[in-house]
Amino acid sequence: MPNLSSIDRSWIRPPLEDAIYITGPTASGKSRLAVEVANRLNAEILSVDSMAVYRGMDIGTAKPRPDERGGIPHYLIDLVDPTDDYSVSQFVVEAHDRAQEIRSRGKRVLLVGGTPLYLKTLLCGMFLGPPADWEFRKQVDEDVAVYGIEALRNRLLQVDPLSAHKILPNDVRRMARALEVARATGVPLSHWQTQFEKLAIPKNCHAFVLSWERSELHARVNDRVDSMFRAGLLEEVKALVEKYGLLGRTASQAVGYKESIEFLNGRITESMLRDQVKAHTRQFVRRQEIWFRSMPLLKKLTATDRSSVAEHADQIESLISA
Repeated sequence: MPNLSSIDRSWIRPPLEDAIYITGPTASGKSRLAVEVANRLNAEILSVDSMAVYRGMDIGTAKPRPDERGGIPHYLIDLVDPTDDYSVSQFVVEAHDRAQEIRSRGKRVLLVGGTPLYLKTLLCGMFLGPPADWEFRKQVDEDVAVYGIEALRNRLLQVDPLSAHKILPNDVRRMARALEVARATGVPLSHWQTQFEKLAIPKNCHAFVLSWERSELHARVNDRVDSMFRAGLLEEVKALVEKYGLLGRTASQAVGYKESIEFLNGRITESMLRDQVKAHTRQFVRRQEIWFRSMPLLKKLTATDRSSVAEHADQIESLISA
């Protein structure tokens, strides 16, 4: 294993400590609970949602409206345009910076969201690696133009086979980064990343997950999708396409946006549109739940149609003060 003590400490972001985490699957009620808890505990909120970072993507991401935020500052939303790529490494750096600012004001840090990869980088830490070597990347791009992507993939297979198998075959940027890290450090990127695989709750933290019975949660997902379309999701996507043209690689794959773009381009019918958004949201919920089960130290808050936001906030207050 690589020796973490022998590298530049700026290449590493440790777990985000001294914070409260509230997570749960899509449509579980995280946002409303977070506002209630933040008001009770003198906290400010950091969003842990990979799609809420995009400006203009409001309805389909269920981004809390200003009137729904209860006067609580929310950070890590509306950071970039939907034509931009936004990486997990950018997120983890900004999360640590905003957390430090919140604490400097004497407030508690409350992290809320359900994007598993983002949560993992905060709970486990992350190897950011050395800064970009733009000359090396330029050379990689030139080599790809001459020899093709397959040659780049074969090169990575020799240097870092684990990363080569994880990275999509057409993802030149990530393959170049893996080669760049190996070249700069002498150790494959995949070996560095294994240092940050331990799933645990960071020091001085409390982490909660809202848990619903599956049939009730699926009903909530269906209701949410219907309400998004009533609120103007399709019109929102039309406006984004008119303003920006093609959305970025990540934004264009967001559930609700991907299907709406396909409808606007005539690839699916209107009758298929809502059904696909609902089905794809339920699939994402299943992936979230699998990840939550891998985190046995998350404190479960059992939610039902009869439970209230206040009841869950009471539970959190009680568990934190215990």
